[in-house]
Order: sequence, then structure tokens, then C-alpha cells
Amino acid sequence: MDDILIAMCADVGAEKTIDPIAAAKAAGEARGGDELAWRSLLTEVRQTAVGLARQGKLVIYRKGKPADPDDFRGVYRIGLPRSE
Repeated sequence: MDDILIAMCADVGAEKTIDPIAAAKAAGEARGGDELAWRSLLTEVRQTAVGLARQGKLVIYRKGKPADPDDFRGVYRIGLPRSE
């Protein structure tokens, strides 16, 4: 899952973010699951994104702003760290 999230974020670049649902669908497809298998992967996507955010490899965004990976709720997106 780490590789999928990092690759998808790299594909869109540092100025854009990815939807966790798109990441779950890509992971489900890569694992050969049926078309609804992605639903069961949403928790894994979130946990992986949190882990990668703690390592500084990815950033979790809420309402376009970086969110604390240990304390966020609701709709979020995943992206590469942006250079200021």
C-alpha cells in the first residue's frame, strides 16, 4: 500500500492531492479483487497514509491545509509535502 500511495502522489505532483477512495480502488485492482473490493481497503489506506505522514513522506490534507496525522476526522486527501 505504501508504494501505491507514494506513486499516485508522485504522479499528480506536489501541488495536487489524491482521493483516498482512488487509492483504495487502485490497490483493489492491483490485488485482483472484484470491483467493490476497494471498500474493505479504505481503513488500510488511512492507516498507511497516517504512517507515511508520521515519517514525513506524505501529508494528510483537510480543507486544503496540512492536518495532524494523529488527530484528524472526516474528509481528507493525501499528497506530497509541499515546499514553501
